[in-house]
Amino acid sequence: MRTPLLCLGLGLTLLASGRAATAPATPNPALAADRAWLAAQPAAPAPELTKHGLVAKELRRFRPRGANQGVAVDAGHFYGIGNYVVGKYDKRSGERVAEWVGLRGGQTVHLNGGLVQDGLLVLAHSNFPQIPMASSLEYFDPATVQPVKSVSLGLRHGSLTWAEKKDGFWWACFAHYNDQGTPPGTDNRSTLFGKFDENWNLLESWMFPAQVIGSWGKSSSSGGSWGPDGLLYTTGHDAAELYVLRLPKMGVALEYVTAIDVPFEGQSWAWDRSEKERIIYGIIRRTGEVVSAQIPEVPAALQQR
Repeated sequence: MRTPLLCLGLGLTLLASGRAATAPATPNPALAADRAWLAAQPAAPAPELTKHGLVAKELRRFRPRGANQGVAVDAGHFYGIGNYVVGKYDKRSGERVAEWVGLRGGQTVHLNGGLVQDGLLVLAHSNFPQIPMASSLEYFDPATVQPVKSVSLGLRHGSLTWAEKKDGFWWACFAHYNDQGTPPGTDNRSTLFGKFDENWNLLESWMFPAQVIGSWGKSSSSGGSWGPDGLLYTTGHDAAELYVLRLPKMGVALEYVTAIDVPFEGQSWAWDRSEKERIIYGIIRRTGEVVSAQIPEVPAALQQR
């Protein structure tokens, strides 16, 4: 049994602690002024898919067979790319002059973006929609359209959709999706654009801008390449838009510049670097067509930060 004196002491202690817990904080004018100053600073604009009236001019259409993923191009030919099909076509007549067809359900699962580089046709490849996600680069002889080399990149953070070597580095997109082919707990916001050394060690990587991710729907970035102006041009999977981006001065996300309306629907595409004009070859998956288009210059005012 507690003594009255002990009970009185406990009561005073509880009363004191209660008063301390409910006592109002002493105003701090300096802190309040600091918070008001921070709140008054300019806020970043909300991410929007702003456009500036830039529209590509369609030049020609072709109808190759099996080209449902992307296209590559060189001085005389374009190369229609399917999951396990690569066709070589005369870019003036549209005539097919060579073709490679892999096995349906074989080692070549999902060919995607391609370009002719250093005398070889280089294609991004992944095992999409299989999990775990693994990727490779597949090299073809552009003269015969026969495979000559394969570089396995193994398990990676995402499925490789496009890659390009520039200034001694590999620049590549590893995609995540919202519907299939993505591990639990991730979605297309996890898609990254990375800078790699020649041995494919990751040096730096960036997320895509929120407004561009929002344009992808359930899919991701299917095509991309550096432009002659030093800006990065990318596409989604379905929208007939070319998103112009650049590396940021600070932070972890690519910087949005503008969007260009194009006559092809996302997917993978390629610059025709043999032309002086800004010519791109893209595909329309739903009609099975390859389209060439002239891309307008990005105004100098937009290129300035």
